Amino acid sequence: MSPAPHPEPRWIAVGKIGRAHGVKGEVSVLPLSTVGDRFAPGARLFVGDAAARPVTVSASRPHQQRLLIRFEEIRGRDSAESLRGQYLFVPADSLPDLPEGEYWPHDLIGCRVESEDGAALGVVREVMRSAANDLWVTDSDGGELLIPALRDVVASVDVAGRRIVVRSVPGLTGP
Repeated sequence: MSPAPHPEPRWIAVGKIGRAHGVKGEVSVLPLSTVGDRFAPGARLFVGDAAARPVTVSASRPHQQRLLIRFEEIRGRDSAESLRGQYLFVPADSLPDLPEGEYWPHDLIGCRVESEDGAALGVVREVMRSAANDLWVTDSDGGELLIPALRDVVASVDVAGRRIVVRSVPGLTGP
């Protein structure tokens, strides 16, 4: 059975807004993007589920595992606090090209996964970030399977063909 067609996303989440910081409209942001200048002054982002509210970064600085960001359009603590819990988005067509062997998580969602001997291992449902490496979560008849995104495990990825092949690893692909 082949996976359902995978529509291209229009918006990509690049950060999640936390609490307000201070009284001048700064917010704490958990970055979900590794693009270096994503939160640089002048960067244009969109807030909320419909990504309908544009904001422009006026200043950003690192703070613990997050960034503290001030937007030109947000003035004061109350306005900043109203953004709490919302996501920051960019248009999907603004994503830069990745180096060979790297993939955007949204490109992997919906890909079918098989072992080198052709055994179906499920369809990628989620990409989880971890300190060591990403984990690709698949749903299959046997339940959930976590596949470490490592060169020693992943034999090939064909995003266009919606297919990922993993090497046979005891405990992962069978006994």
